Amino acid sequence: MRKNSIKNIRINEEVMRELSNIIRGEIKDPRINPMTSVVAVEVAPDLKTAKAYISVLGDEKSQKETIAGLRSAEGFIRRSLAKTINLRNTPEITFILDQSIEYGIHMSRMIDEVTKKDAKEKPDEEA
Repeated sequence: MRKNSIKNIRINEEVMRELSNIIRGEIKDPRINPMTSVVAVEVAPDLKTAKAYISVLGDEKSQKETIAGLRSAEGFIRRSLAKTINLRNTPEITFILDQSIEYGIHMSRMIDEVTKKDAKEKPDEEA
């Protein structure tokens, strides 16, 4: 099975959906931030490993604690995935902190600041 085959894309989406449900509803670890989302999942073609890209809305301490909480719950998460997804092998999940959403919010704020400055300067030029 190639990495970008239709079957692999479907498996990635299904694992991502179930992983989101498990993190949101089943894990009771207080270290895990409630504003945690699964951005993407890449399951290896042999279905033995998976990389889960996790985004946490919060400060750096909260992000590190959330990743630590997820890593400590890996066994529980893997068992829950095995129950909900019918695969020959349940992938071993590696959690990776993804800061693309936070970066996008930061860039959006910077753009807003520049447009506000431009809006303040333009009325002076037109008058």
